[in-house]
Amino acid sequence: MGMRFCALALLVLFSLYTGWTMLIAEQSLLAFGLALLSRPDTAQVVIDLYLMAGLACYWMVRDNRTRGSAGVTVLPYLLLTAVFVSLGPLLYLAMRGVVGERQP
Repeated sequence: MGMRFCALALLVLFSLYTGWTMLIAEQSLLAFGLALLSRPDTAQVVIDLYLMAGLACYWMVRDNRTRGSAGVTVLPYLLLTAVFVSLGPLLYLAMRGVVGERQP
């Protein structure tokens, strides 16, 4: 339960912050991403984030298979990860927990 609660708390806080920043942003999310990729130093950070997102997606798919669930059940988490990187895995942990963790 500890991992699920921690993931839920982080998910709520980061989602609120993400929503707030998107509301006050002067450019679209796509324009912001392209601007980040235009410089090598910021592109390295973006590439690093998406490598970690890819690893998180791999973990979610493997965890989903370990649970014996259908592959389509993990799709919303993967799509959320593709757009907002950390929100997908945080939501997955908050909703599903970790295999082997005691469930209430």
